[in-house]
Amino acid sequence: MEPLTFLLAYKGIAVLGVLVLLLVLERVFPMAKVVGGVRRVAKNLSLAGANAILSWAIVVPVSAFAAAHVLGWRPLWWAGWAGLALDILVLDCWIYWWHRANHRWPLLWRFHEVHHLDEFLDASSALRFHFGEVLISSLVRAAVILALGVPLLSVVVFETLLAVNTMFHHSNLRLPPKLERALSYVIVTPSIHWVHHHAIRRDTDSNYSSLLSIWDRLFASRSPTVRTPEMPIGTEGLTDEMLPQLLTRPFQRRL
Repeated sequence: MEPLTFLLAYKGIAVLGVLVLLLVLERVFPMAKVVGGVRRVAKNLSLAGANAILSWAIVVPVSAFAAAHVLGWRPLWWAGWAGLALDILVLDCWIYWWHRANHRWPLLWRFHEVHHLDEFLDASSALRFHFGEVLISSLVRAAVILALGVPLLSVVVFETLLAVNTMFHHSNLRLPPKLERALSYVIVTPSIHWVHHHAIRRDTDSNYSSLLSIWDRLFASRSPTVRTPEMPIGTEGLTDEMLPQLLTRPFQRRL
């Protein structure tokens, strides 16, 4: 098996395993009352399935091409385990600013809004993205990989960690308060990210961190709002739509 195929297979197995585990656990130990049921999860997984196909067809080849044609400035000390850790830190910082841009720039928000229209959160919500956002993000990420000379191994490791933690912090899993508080000092937890999906725009435009929670504290974008089980989820003033409408929504004319 080729190294790239092996890495992607490992990532796929890890992501699928964590998804199934969280979907079960969050229904056994829920934090908030479940809304939407099977239809909502099926809609999210339909978007995820389409993006998985898109990933194999376009996103992975684009990332692999960028990693194979990186600029040659990367110093020799930026290698090994320390180099991998630094790559993860740099890529996570980039994801923070890219996420923030998706909320600030109207064109990007048209696509990212599909993610926020979900009126409840569980592990499947982490995989609910419009294909347009996936494509645009892959192109920008390729430019970052190319410019910083990020090895493909670092990209796949980071993407695996990101996917796993994204499913975790979207989940409706009830955690012991002391454990979640301790975790929140290092990684993004449900108590942090559910506020980002609060159907109040000032909270939606906050808490942009995806893996490490430090970025919102460092760049003053952490919301003071405390998550509650009754917190309304979604996009302020809007309601969720059926799958066909979600796919066409970014291309519709807005007044």
